[in-house]
Amino acid sequence: QVQLVESGGGLVQAGGSLTLSCVGSGRQFSRYAMGWFRQASVKDREFVAGISRDGETDYADSVKGRFTISRGGAENTVTLQMTTLKPEDTAIYYCASDPRGLSRTGPKVPYFLGQGTQVNVSS
Repeated sequence: QVQLVESGGGLVQAGGSLTLSCVGSGRQFSRYAMGWFRQASVKDREFVAGISRDGETDYADSVKGRFTISRGGAENTVTLQMTTLKPEDTAIYYCASDPRGLSRTGPKVPYFLGQGTQVNVSS
């Protein structure tokens, strides 16, 4: 069974930091791009950050300079370090993976998507 399981969401004040983690199973995700999407209420799901199997990264303009994506020490893991959080970052954050790659110009519907973790940023 293929799974991507997120953790690390929660409530934080504006200006604060939060780190999300994702662990994949059922596939060799180290061979695929991994990344994060998010969906705020009444908005479409949007790309946040992606990292290729070779370590190349890409970010949405709205988070560039504030968020950092990296692959974990263990295989099939990816983390998203979020700093200087803003109320508009409030959303459900989904871990994603796709052999085609994940970037601003990449697939809008990734092959694999986790169940999501809620991030709330209070003003």
